Amino acid sequence: MRSAIALCPPRPHPFTSPWSSRAFFLRPLSLHSKRALTLSPSLPRGSALVAAGNKPRHVSSEPVSNAPDEEPGAADEAVEGLDLGWLPAFPHVFTASMANFLFGYHIGVMNGPIQAIAQELGFDGNPFLEGLVVSIFIAGAFIGSISSSTLIDRLGCRRTLQIDTIPLILGAVLSAQAHSVDEMLLGRFLVGLGIGVNTVLVPIYISEVSPTKYRGSLGALCQIGTCLGIIASLCLGISSENDPHWWRTMLYLAAVPAFILIVGMQFAVESPRWLCKVGRVADAKKVIGSLWSVSDVERSIEEIQAVITNDSIDLGSSWFDLLVEPHRRVAFIGGSLFILQQFSGINGVLYFSSLTFQDVGITNGALASLFLGITNLAGALFALYLMDKQGRKRLLTGSYLGMVISMFIIVYAINSPIDEGLGHNLSILGTIIYIFTFAIGAGPVTGIIIPELSSSQTRSKIVSFSFSVHWICNFLVGLFFLELVDKFGVGPVYATFGGVSLLSAIFSIFFIVETKGRSLEEIETSLNTGVFSKDE
Repeated sequence: MRSAIALCPPRPHPFTSPWSSRAFFLRPLSLHSKRALTLSPSLPRGSALVAAGNKPRHVSSEPVSNAPDEEPGAADEAVEGLDLGWLPAFPHVFTASMANFLFGYHIGVMNGPIQAIAQELGFDGNPFLEGLVVSIFIAGAFIGSISSSTLIDRLGCRRTLQIDTIPLILGAVLSAQAHSVDEMLLGRFLVGLGIGVNTVLVPIYISEVSPTKYRGSLGALCQIGTCLGIIASLCLGISSENDPHWWRTMLYLAAVPAFILIVGMQFAVESPRWLCKVGRVADAKKVIGSLWSVSDVERSIEEIQAVITNDSIDLGSSWFDLLVEPHRRVAFIGGSLFILQQFSGINGVLYFSSLTFQDVGITNGALASLFLGITNLAGALFALYLMDKQGRKRLLTGSYLGMVISMFIIVYAINSPIDEGLGHNLSILGTIIYIFTFAIGAGPVTGIIIPELSSSQTRSKIVSFSFSVHWICNFLVGLFFLELVDKFGVGPVYATFGGVSLLSAIFSIFFIVETKGRSLEEIETSLNTGVFSKDE
């Protein structure tokens, strides 16, 4: 049973699709209409929305059949073909999401070579030290998460991300050169410290620099980056079975994307929201004009400054602000989402999945984990496409309902008197469905919706608090999962995961409000005034 932990160390989701955050419909436009749409300062580029107060309303999707100066459908195809509004922000978001690649890489890097590391460093056969080498990563991540908000508020996202990469590099090099368990533990702790800050920082950065229309889709790059990092480490880990010293090379390689991240962020923009908070309005206008739309600059700046004035933002705001409405409500939602996410069993399923695959003859733990990593990536890609089409609330609810079904399939396969081969196949099917449905909603949506719901005043603190809760729950699941399985059996434990997943779906229905298609300022204003509908 200990091997399950070694093969599948704790791996949180945290942390979404390029098409349309602001659901819109297009109808054929005359030349005059096209020109008016292009020049209108109140509309986002590539959108056919008509402003109605603070909430956009949709232009009718019914085609105009008797327009003399247009071909039916031609305008639709032209506009869709030129809809590249996500492209200016993409390089900046992509660079930041490399931090998530490092996150995933360091999660998976211990999968294959943990036994070789234990033998070389002299703690082979000591389950406590083997578990500590894996779990001290989580301890560092917790400290990094809880302390990240001060850095973000004072230095901004861009500089904090560069500084935070330093412990990632030092930790990777120290771990690669380790000749004692103490050196390995220190290296893993430093890596966890950097990862803890990154998991808070990257969703905030992406949500604040992305155009509203593509915010959810670009936010999905967090989850995709994590999946790619895990897959990369697992692929490299296959060679560790033939080379007992290969783990040192794997850890050295972790420093390469970290160096790229430091250099890349030097060319990335700073969050326009943070620039406005510190009084650099001219710089904020340049960022908005280059990443969103030149026609959006003045309106966006007015909205941001209005929110800042309303919040009376102080860069030294207190944690006690989280006890005041509406911040308290958002902090409750953020913490609850991560409690429900972790106790719905994602890490437990990953731990036991290695044994499930062994039952059907897949004895290579790295290969089994790689298969699950690919499934996770496939789900994240679907989330990328669906996030701004279906909305956060619908994806989150549907994701948890899918996880309920998958848990039912696995429990049925374990407890029903069916053919053993069929039972194993159903267990594999249930595991795949679980990972896939988690990656569509419960993983990426949880990471992106918390900064969306948070106000400018408390965004860094609420996200920091929420991810700290995540790391605590992650650690508890990793610590007690196998013990609970030994005591009660797999069926009751998985049935509990299914029950928590059902509770999570109900929570999503009643507590999650839809953020698709609304700017961060619109969301904050609606929450402050209490007029935000839970549905779109």
